[in-house]
Amino acid sequence: MKFKYDIIVVGGGHAGCEAAHAAARMGARTLLVTMDMTKLAQMSCNPAMGGIAKGQIIREIDALGGLSGLITDRSMIQYRMLNRSKGPAMWSPRAQCDRQKFSIEWRKALEDTKNLYIWQEEAKKLIIEEGKVKGVETSFGTQFYAEAVILTNGTFLNGLMHVGFKRKQGGRSGDEASKGLSDQLAEIGFTVERMKTGTSARIDGRTIDFGAMTEQKGDEEKRSFSFLNRNFEIEDQRSCFITYTNEEVHEELRKGMEYSPLFKGIIKGRGPRYCPSIEDKIVTFKDKKAHQLFIEPEGRNTVEYYVNGFASSLPLEAQFKALRKIKGLEKVEIFRPGYAIEYDFFQPTQLKATLETKRIENLYFAGQINGTTGYEEAAAQGIIAGINAVMKISGKDELVQGRDESYIGVLIDDLITKGVDEPYRMFTSRAEYRILLRQDNADERLTKKGYEIGLAGKERLEALLKKESLINDILNILNENSIAPVKINGFLEEIGTNKIKQQVKAITLAARPQISIIKLLDFIEQGKVLKEKAGDLLWEVTEAAEIKIKYEGYIEREKTIADKIKRLDKLKIPEDINYSELLSISTEGRQKLERIKPVNIGQAGRISGVSPSDVNILLMYLGR
Repeated sequence: MKFKYDIIVVGGGHAGCEAAHAAARMGARTLLVTMDMTKLAQMSCNPAMGGIAKGQIIREIDALGGLSGLITDRSMIQYRMLNRSKGPAMWSPRAQCDRQKFSIEWRKALEDTKNLYIWQEEAKKLIIEEGKVKGVETSFGTQFYAEAVILTNGTFLNGLMHVGFKRKQGGRSGDEASKGLSDQLAEIGFTVERMKTGTSARIDGRTIDFGAMTEQKGDEEKRSFSFLNRNFEIEDQRSCFITYTNEEVHEELRKGMEYSPLFKGIIKGRGPRYCPSIEDKIVTFKDKKAHQLFIEPEGRNTVEYYVNGFASSLPLEAQFKALRKIKGLEKVEIFRPGYAIEYDFFQPTQLKATLETKRIENLYFAGQINGTTGYEEAAAQGIIAGINAVMKISGKDELVQGRDESYIGVLIDDLITKGVDEPYRMFTSRAEYRILLRQDNADERLTKKGYEIGLAGKERLEALLKKESLINDILNILNENSIAPVKINGFLEEIGTNKIKQQVKAITLAARPQISIIKLLDFIEQGKVLKEKAGDLLWEVTEAAEIKIKYEGYIEREKTIADKIKRLDKLKIPEDINYSELLSISTEGRQKLERIKPVNIGQAGRISGVSPSDVNILLMYLGR
């Protein structure tokens, strides 16, 4: 039998699920090949979505028409907006999720997606003809053909798990590793390297003394990840708990160091700097007496908890003894130990900005296969790969996000331009234009694009247009109405800001940091009417208007800078340029330019090792 599809997605993790949904939603007959249909979008590490910069990514995926935001809303047991004490560029939503429900909801959503089919089996090799991918072959020899293939294999490619000196092949605990694809791609000429990550022990909540820890509750105000959900309420939110390691804990960990695969050189892969194992922490930060830990619930209907901050590859005995020295965990029992996992990845400099490989046409990589870490980073790559695979085979312009358009654009540009020497994790500090890339305006930035390409539905577009209309109404009301001292001075004195001596425009008062627009509208008749009209959108549109007013100067300045930089991105570099002939460029610059082959001057300037002088020489060569 010959099975024929438009798009094949290999791997059912966060990247694979978003890629498969996007491709099918856009009309492509899509096959998702996964090793286990019961573990779609499995949360292999901590049971949470979002966080600093990652929350912005989930909202961007949602704005484009992806599913991660909706699935998070359906499965979350706690919601918090991080960094509220800082400016809005730093606000980042985070949700604690029910691990099992998250995966179940993903499966429901995929099975409800038209044009999407699922096959459970291991993909062993790619079918490639004349430099173009044609399909995949599975472990039982079944051949599936397609116009494009997206690989999203996560940690499964030649995965190897470590607990002390004991090793086992696998993609994660309880799952087999994927063999064959790495070797095939290496033979073709792809650069294959090893990466390492890890996870913490899961513990029995019945044996935890929560009273000895600090409770961390969720936010009381109604919030959501998806722009389709307003005033979303979580029934019976679950708390996380904070505790700390101590010197006794560190001493137990040191005793186990002689059996550490990490420090004995058994693990060769590069590990994450920003989410290190606990043994890494006590070595790197020798003078630190304690490290913060978060005890996170795995779901509503389980007593299992995740120890966030205690990832380890030490022997079980060392992990167990150290855990029992932690305040609140003195009698703890373990469900499963922490472990480290090594796996193959491909340097992402081998990709185009569309996530198509440079070496094999119509072959796309997305997720941890590109050296990233985190569900959110993987899902972001998945949706872009799915979109671009469909656009490519349809003969349409592909979607490439600029660094001033989305965190997704920053993520992909960083990967393809700089490569990775450790698992890549997104931070707000990686984005030059983060005041433009806020979590609140992801729909304003991306939903119209998602609608134009056929991914975001009409419901999303209508929700955006209504939101934009209400924001404009608020701004107009504040610009057109003045408020007298006698009417508002009592309120101004109450909130600790200067009283006014004469009638002033409401927009002037709205610019004051102490004043919230939602309260200011009560002093204007039109404002009271608008508050009723806004309904469920009230908090969202008033907050958005407030940001636009209070941060107007910063926003305009970043837009001006971004526009200047974007001019360089419009200066294309010929594909056939021979950098070895440009001897005025530094040796390192020539080598990096030849390896990465930037498509424009802007990208060339962002390559590590390419100096401003090298860029000037390139400009001269191009006649600029």
